[in-house]
Amino acid sequence: MHKGDGREMRVRIVGAGTLAALCLLPGLSLAAGAPGTASETSKKERVVANRASGAFEVKLSPLEMDEPTLGRMSIDKQFRGDLEGVSKGQMLTAGTEVKGSAAYVAVERFTGTLGGRSGSFVLQHYASLNRGTPQQSIAVVPDSGTGQLQGLAGTMTIRIADGKHFYDFDYTLAAAP
Repeated sequence: MHKGDGREMRVRIVGAGTLAALCLLPGLSLAAGAPGTASETSKKERVVANRASGAFEVKLSPLEMDEPTLGRMSIDKQFRGDLEGVSKGQMLTAGTEVKGSAAYVAVERFTGTLGGRSGSFVLQHYASLNRGTPQQSIAVVPDSGTGQLQGLAGTMTIRIADGKHFYDFDYTLAAAP
């Protein structure tokens, strides 16, 4: 906890390796057992950390863009494995004159089932390639889960091997009643 500038900051680990920080204004507190805290939530429901894995097919379709180093594409995916369903979204890309350096951002909405629970959620992508070295961040947009996927939080990694796409999705979700 840091109190140097009059604000209180609490940091907690959410899921596998995801770090979330909550900055509070002076006078507000999330003391143990206060409404809306992890302590209260754990009394009502059990949150379970899981890993989902599988494969997906992706179709990227170029969309109109007026800048030659920038690109825009629609995303259509079909997920198989622990995630069963489809996603649709859009991607923005940027290339450079340096071989192996580029970036993309994307947002996509998945609709289907995760571990037998149905609903939808939104994934936010941020990735770059720095002279061939990749960095990737794909996370569930907070509060985007619907249906039986309400409260979903997590991060995803994508692997490409032999031209095929695979995902690993580390997530937390309240245990089914």
